[in-house]
Amino acid sequence: MNDLVENNNSKHSYLTKTMVILPGLITAFIVAVISKIAAIWLPTLGAATIAILLGILLGNTFLKNPVLEKGTKVAEGKLLEFSVVLLGATVTFQTIAQIGIPGGIFILLQMSLTIVASYILGKKMQFSDNMSLLMAGGNAVCGSSAVASIAPTINAKEEEKGQIITLVNLLGTILMLLLPIIGSLLYGSNILTKSALIGGILQSVGQVVASASMVNGDVVELAMLFKIMRIMLLVVVVYFFGRFKHQRSAVTSDVEVTPKKKNSALPWYVVGFVLFCVINSLVHLPAQLSETAHFFSGWFEITALAAIGLRLDFQKFFKEGKRFLIYGLSVGVIQVILAITLISLLGI
Repeated sequence: MNDLVENNNSKHSYLTKTMVILPGLITAFIVAVISKIAAIWLPTLGAATIAILLGILLGNTFLKNPVLEKGTKVAEGKLLEFSVVLLGATVTFQTIAQIGIPGGIFILLQMSLTIVASYILGKKMQFSDNMSLLMAGGNAVCGSSAVASIAPTINAKEEEKGQIITLVNLLGTILMLLLPIIGSLLYGSNILTKSALIGGILQSVGQVVASASMVNGDVVELAMLFKIMRIMLLVVVVYFFGRFKHQRSAVTSDVEVTPKKKNSALPWYVVGFVLFCVINSLVHLPAQLSETAHFFSGWFEITALAAIGLRLDFQKFFKEGKRFLIYGLSVGVIQVILAITLISLLGI
């Protein structure tokens, strides 16, 4: 009898969670469908670009509703992660080889210099050690995911984490829209260079996909490779940030600071992407399977981008104040200048 009651409660709980998610998930999918249709008449923009712009417009006007939050969060997170994994089925070692050693050096230098510059600038503007480190890691690696992974290692407060995530997302959104324009003006039809610019700078996976989609599908593929390289280095960044904060704390205080338990540093979808890429390179998956993976990856991607747009609340950004905005925009300018300089020096 007790087992029956527990099973009923479990089913009820599952149905309740599903019903809570559905409104936002369905809304994001509808925006994606509209974007696909609109892209027929606006091919230069493309469905991905239309999805995120339409999402931003509706999310800050007619569809600004708390009921949609849980569903759009699932769409933004999980669907985009599955999209990245499936993208791995369309990539081979030959594709990765296009990046080459200069591309790898570019990522290492871009990340390192971004971290140093963001931290120094944060301290100059009188932000705390924690906020400066979170800003440095969030912009250098992978946005909100990096901030969430670094925060427990340096004992950051929830308020500090929330403020930096908001700032990093704002900066990423601005750069997401600007980088395709900057790339086209500076590099014309050079796909690899534009991919390095977008994949080497933008904060989140969603922003990379959205920005690269404004150019073309080839740039999406290569920009994601640059981005994956950055995400894979998150493990190293988390470790060194923890060591750095521990040493700083030991110098300024007699009390030994013990970092909180770390989150899993390497996201599962990166592992999935690499695994599919390895399989596709060694076995060479059938064309039909690759096409199916590409089809679902595309729909997951556009629905996720619509959700990102729907969740982007401009009011939150403006609440953070002028000093935060100046810090964020300054870091963005530094990242762009660094990337352009390094791309030129390395001959990418």
